[in-house]
Amino acid sequence: MSKKVVINKRLKGLTREALDQLSKTELIDKIVQLEAYNFQLKNLLQKKLSESDKNNDEYKTLLREEDGEQEPIPTNSMRTGEKPSSKRDKQRKFDWSSAHRRHVLLKIVYFGWDYQGFACQEDSNDTIESFLFRALLRTCLIESRTTSNYHRCGRTDKEVSAFCQVISIDLRSKFAPDLQMEADSLSSEIDYCSLLNRVLPKNIQCVSWMPLRSPVYSARFDCISRTYRYYFPKGDLDIEAMQDACKLLVSHGDFRNFCKMDVHNGVTNYMRNLQVAQIKPCDDTKLQKDGESGYAMYYLEIQANAFLWHQIRCIMAVLLLVGQRHEKPSIITELLDVAKNPCKPQYTPAIGLPLNLFHCEFRAHTTRRTNPSISANAEVDDDDDDMDSCTMETDIDETAATESDLTDWVYSEENLQKLIENVQCEWTQFSVKCSMIRNVLMQLEEMLARQFKPQLMLAQVFMLQDSVKPRQYQPLLQRKRCESLENRIDHFVKKQRLILKPDNTDSEQTKQIDENVA
Repeated sequence: MSKKVVINKRLKGLTREALDQLSKTELIDKIVQLEAYNFQLKNLLQKKLSESDKNNDEYKTLLREEDGEQEPIPTNSMRTGEKPSSKRDKQRKFDWSSAHRRHVLLKIVYFGWDYQGFACQEDSNDTIESFLFRALLRTCLIESRTTSNYHRCGRTDKEVSAFCQVISIDLRSKFAPDLQMEADSLSSEIDYCSLLNRVLPKNIQCVSWMPLRSPVYSARFDCISRTYRYYFPKGDLDIEAMQDACKLLVSHGDFRNFCKMDVHNGVTNYMRNLQVAQIKPCDDTKLQKDGESGYAMYYLEIQANAFLWHQIRCIMAVLLLVGQRHEKPSIITELLDVAKNPCKPQYTPAIGLPLNLFHCEFRAHTTRRTNPSISANAEVDDDDDDMDSCTMETDIDETAATESDLTDWVYSEENLQKLIENVQCEWTQFSVKCSMIRNVLMQLEEMLARQFKPQLMLAQVFMLQDSVKPRQYQPLLQRKRCESLENRIDHFVKKQRLILKPDNTDSEQTKQIDENVA
């Protein structure tokens, strides 16, 4: 009988009934343990917070409470006997009991090089999602994250940008549910994007929003394809060889040798359907047409139903080795053959800064409504990067549905003009820096050609390979190997992080969900 791997879920805390059964000594031990854990978290938080975060009233109050300090009381209040007041006390709380909500998609653009990634983290407040939810709460568009029915399309890493990040969420509405899809209601609805952009950083902005007909439509599970672009200079790369290697990537295959394995989170299925992989020039400028120039810019465009952790960065690292003629394009086929190469060779992924989530496509009808139990189980763990949305599909007759769950994107002319202005300012800043650096390079290259024998320096690509340049290159298939998937599973089973269960179901779909989502 075959086995399936699932996460061994442990209760995060004891129930009230279980605590009632503990002795006084056991309760004291638990309190001491929790206080020590809180102390560790506080020290970790203080190290990670920036100066602006430490000056934030919310964090100042939190850290003061952890130290056991009391809020200072003004002397004039002590004399008069009045209670101390604060701006927070004077603010009138929003009455959510009478508020209407609508389910929408929000399209967000951000430049991620100044942030620690998209998703919220316990030890950092400097993530795109943290700023986004702060803006949503500040504008009273949501009551809380837990009640907002929130899903994200992609979870980008540190320094990665997005031109088309999409989230699904319930936002406050001016109209009752039965009136929300009327044309007059849509034209006079809250201008969500302009409202959010007033309080968001200039490099995190909302582009448009879409009203949804289904209240359970998910930006994560109903996304059918994601397209990323990875920008890079030509340098000394053989672009034709890289294009040949890209053709070998397009397949429905096992990409365990092109990712960072996330077995401890229950990810044991590394099959992905990679639909597009191609190298394209960025523009048609004179510099681009100069075949000898190492400064011409290209990008890798890659599209799939979903991606594994660091999959694109690992693919790019191997493509760069092919472009530098260290490896042949056939190395792609060798690494995709997991029967012949079950263990990944040790190599460093390419850096994340040039990567961006460029485009996402969504199915017309959500599949989550046809089997709520599967969707509910899938929502438990949202730690995978871009979960394989195909594993969430259930049988549905789309022809039976009269209307698509999707509608048209709603844009605001004023908001788009302001957004273009912000991005143009960003472009000016980096274009000026680029021109200054380019002029310095031209002078240095002229000095080299004048003082010594002419040499063509093409080191533009080196910084993308986040590693030390070896004196002698060692081919990938001759390097030390990482542990196999089976060994990793055995390790985490022994650690009781994962458990093996008999697979009694005949449904391949249920098996895949258990492997990926747990």
